[in-house]
This record gives sequence, C-alpha cells and structure tokens, in this order.
Amino acid sequence: MNRAMSLPALCTLVALPLLAVAVGAALLTLPGAPTAYRYAALLPLAYLIGALPWGYVVLYLRRGIDIREYGSGRTGVSNALRTAGIRVAGLVLLLDLLKGIVVVLLARRLIGDPAAEVAVGLLALIGHNWPVFLGFRGGRGIAPGLGGLAVIAPLAAALGVLVFIPTTLISRYLSLGSILGVLTACVSLLALILLRFNPGGLSSNLYLIYGLLGGSVIIWQHRDNIQRILQGTERRIGHPATRIES
Repeated sequence: MNRAMSLPALCTLVALPLLAVAVGAALLTLPGAPTAYRYAALLPLAYLIGALPWGYVVLYLRRGIDIREYGSGRTGVSNALRTAGIRVAGLVLLLDLLKGIVVVLLARRLIGDPAAEVAVGLLALIGHNWPVFLGFRGGRGIAPGLGGLAVIAPLAAALGVLVFIPTTLISRYLSLGSILGVLTACVSLLALILLRFNPGGLSSNLYLIYGLLGGSVIIWQHRDNIQRILQGTERRIGHPATRIES
C-alpha cells in the first residue's frame, strides 16, 4: 500500500477529533447566539461529518485495501459487504447511520427548527456522496439518509426498512431493496405529513423537502444499478467484489 492511498484515512482520523471538538464547542457556545450564527456553524459542520468516509477508512484499517478499487468503487455499505464481508459492512453501516442521526439531533438541539434539520440532513447526505476527503467520490447515501430520517420521522424510516429487508432477501438485489425502501420511506413521509401525524404541526411540511430531495439524490446515485437490473446483469448478494481493472 503506497503512502498516497492512505492519505484519506489519515485525513479522516485527524479530522474526527477536530469535528468532535467543534461539536462540543457548538453545544457549549451556540445556544445563546443569533440564529444566523448557529446556521453558519452547523451547515459546514454537517457536510464535514457526512463526508467522513467510513467505508474507506474501515476497510483500509481492517484489510489494508482501498475500497474504491473494488466492485462499484463506492464507499458505502453495499460495496463494503461485497468486498470485506458482513461484519465489516455492519460497522460501516453503523458509522454511516450515525452521521445522519448526529447532525439532525445537533440541529434540533441548537436551533429547534425543521428547516435546520432538513438542511443539515441533506448536507450530511451530500457530504457522504461527495466527500472532500476522497476527491468528492463516495457512496450512494442510503445509510446517512436513513439515519436522518430515523430522527425526523421514525415511522417512515421503519416502513422503508420493512420493505428493504424482504425485497433484498427475496430478490437478492441490495440495490433493488434500497431503491424500493427509499421510495416507500418517501411515500410514507408524505402520507404522515398529510395526516398531520408528525410533531410540529404545519411546520412539519418542511420535512417533505428532506424526503423529496434526499430520496431523489439517492435514486439518482442508483441509476447504474437500475440500468443493470433492467438488463438482468445486476450483481446479487453473495457475489464478491472484484478488483477494478485499471
């Protein structure tokens, strides 16, 4: 493994404690600050938390490989599963979920406005998919998107997971399960908002922006999977990732 390939892992490990300090400082100093200051601090922080490339870092530290050189070249859970197995993928899943959970909870604590939760959730999703630490090439957004939704609308997130699991097990297509799970979560979120089920009354309508924009980004990131599904060439669970030919 050459020195250059380990640079993203090094940058991430250096950035992690700095981001932890930044979060702590925000919790201590921002509650009494003007709203504009709180937004100015939280928005870049949300992107950087989302940009932490856990798929790359975990596989580099555990297996000494660059996940971008295998399978789809993505850094998310699906490629981690095919490249390194279920245990490593489970750790990547947990860490990527936490990115969405942490930023939305932080916005709820410091600002308490649905608009702030939507903004930081989307920025974490953008950071995950286009991380500065990896030259803006990351994952597809499922895990951080689900993490944010689990805070914003737990029932919609749960319904999405309930569709994802049987679809994936029956079809053995992770991508198909993910796509249908996202669509289910978005439709469920819309239904909950129309039924005024979410806390916050009419202001919860803003959460639909998270579902529509976040869901659209995730589906767009799966466009190559959709094409392969239609062509019958999509990789099924159990097919290990192969090294990408240079």
